[in-house]
Amino acid sequence: MGEKPFVCVECGYRTTDENSLSVHMRYHTGEKPYKCDQCDYSTAQKGKLNSHDCEKSYVCGHCSFRTNFKTFLSQHMRSHTKDTLYKCDQCDYSAKRKYNLDNHLATHTGEKPYKCGECRFRTHEKSLLSQHMEIVHTGEYKCNLCDYSARRKRSLDSHLAKHTYKCDQCDYSAARESALRIHLAKKHAGEKPYMCGECGFRAARKSGLSIHMRNHTGVKPYKCDQCDYSAAQRANLISHLAKHTGEKPYMCGECGYRTHRKGHLTHHMKVHTGERPYKCDQCDYSAAKKSTLDSHLVLHSGEKPYMCGECGYRATQKSALTSHMRKHTREKPFKCDQCDYTAATKSALRIHMSNHTGQKRYLCDKCGFRAYGKSQLTVHMRTHVVKTLFKCDQCDFSTVRKGNFNSHLAKHAREKKPFKCDQCDYSTVQKGKLNSHLAKHTGEKPYMCGECGHRTTSKHILYVHLRTHTGEKPYKCDQCNFSAATKLSLKYHLKHHTGVQPYMCDECGYRVSRRSHLTKHIMRLHANEQL
Repeated sequence: MGEKPFVCVECGYRTTDENSLSVHMRYHTGEKPYKCDQCDYSTAQKGKLNSHDCEKSYVCGHCSFRTNFKTFLSQHMRSHTKDTLYKCDQCDYSAKRKYNLDNHLATHTGEKPYKCGECRFRTHEKSLLSQHMEIVHTGEYKCNLCDYSARRKRSLDSHLAKHTYKCDQCDYSAARESALRIHLAKKHAGEKPYMCGECGFRAARKSGLSIHMRNHTGVKPYKCDQCDYSAAQRANLISHLAKHTGEKPYMCGECGYRTHRKGHLTHHMKVHTGERPYKCDQCDYSAAKKSTLDSHLVLHSGEKPYMCGECGYRATQKSALTSHMRKHTREKPFKCDQCDYTAATKSALRIHMSNHTGQKRYLCDKCGFRAYGKSQLTVHMRTHVVKTLFKCDQCDFSTVRKGNFNSHLAKHAREKKPFKCDQCDYSTVQKGKLNSHLAKHTGEKPYMCGECGHRTTSKHILYVHLRTHTGEKPYKCDQCNFSAATKLSLKYHLKHHTGVQPYMCDECGYRVSRRSHLTKHIMRLHANEQL
């Protein structure tokens, strides 16, 4: 387009010369300097007056009105009849057509209902708006992103919206985000070209990889304005905010379950419908959630890709490793809102909350024993089971405790221990344990207590030793006020609540919860009998 330096301050109209701008301004001022000398007609443009002066075929017999169109003469003739229908109640104006009266009334009210979509121009007549559009907005508008061009700015604005959402895998663009999502699903389904250099994670979209990278960088841009919480993803922040408001708008019509996320309700409903759409291709297992199926599939592969850098612990799921790491960091992110109690896991907090409500929801139907948590009831129920639950398929070993079973299986796996001592036959599955073992050969005890000078071969043993000075007892019983410095001590204590007494005297049938107690019992009562 050529340069148009003269601009209308009212509507933005541009022109190449000052005279054209002066003519244009008459549409805003209402000035009509060109008048017909034979009738009351006047106009803003000389050319229109010339057109008016041409020969008119239809002439009014009552006045000097002339027109080229018979219909216009018919409308005019009504002004000479006495039966005018529409009269203005503010002046002497009258009209045969309501449309004309409505346009006339706007001159009294100042109302201008017809608005130009390209600029700020408004008018009380639709015909004047059409005239404005033809005269003012005739320029060509070009898109600076493609070859598209339009006669109207409004059309160009609508077109530009198509460039708003761009596909980061091809040249496609869309005006709506939903259209882009459909495109990605149809054209790029299954493609994951963006890979994380840290862990090998792959994403279908560049934005997905950017969000994932926050797991490595620790960046959490979404911050709660009511507490110190921050999140890597906006959806997580929205879920967190519901904890402050207490709002749970999504409710299950079957059981009254409420949640603050629609996705949670969708998963919950599968409990009622029994729907388990995710099926294992190696056995008959099926799951309601894909994440649950993914966890199951690891059982077939035996793979444990997530390893603790502190102690060598391996897990099948990242969430399990995250929970495990809290043993080293002592992080307890789950806080009770009724007391100072904090927990490393959500399930532990849930069980603790029962202390406030006094509710022991889980009942044993064999003996009436009640438990705060489902896991406690599960452990208790094994005391009623006659046959052992866990049997080793490599030998005759069997036990009712899964923990004991896992420990036993580790004995069979000794030949698979990759970390071997080069000075003896010792081998282990954990590098940290090999380092501690090597200290026995060297006599080195590099870790020293600053309080008493006690030295040890491993950092973990020193860490536990320091609790004798600090009095710290991080392992707390969620059923009473007992706390312990080591996890093993807490484990023994919990047996008082569950009633489990796995150690039995072969001489008299006496049962206890700890092996050391059984040893003392035998020494005190049966030592002479064994001799």
